[in-house]
Amino acid sequence: QVQVVESGGGLVQAGGSLRLSCAASSSIFSINTMEWYRQAPGKQRELVAAITSDGRTTYADSVKGRFTISRDNAKNTVYLQMNILKPEDTDVYYCRTLVGSGGNEYQYWGQGTQVTVSS
Repeated sequence: QVQVVESGGGLVQAGGSLRLSCAASSSIFSINTMEWYRQAPGKQRELVAAITSDGRTTYADSVKGRFTISRDNAKNTVYLQMNILKPEDTDVYYCRTLVGSGGNEYQYWGQGTQVTVSS
């Protein structure tokens, strides 16, 4: 079993910055792609950014140039640096970790962390 724990959310004014962290506990399984999603009430969860185990990144168009995803493989931790935050970035942010085991890949989600951007 893999546990995924996010931290770093909070309240910030528009134009400010926040850094989210997500740690996946796994001493046995390989951590593959790590991703950040966000979801507002009544809306579908959307992919914000992703990073593969070898460092390739993907971003949603809405956050390109403002958000940066990175990871520390030694710590099984992924980060999301969010700059120039806008009120529309207000959401619950979730971390998803893809874990490889026995030729299969499994997904694990964190509990979510609230990000609120005031105008």
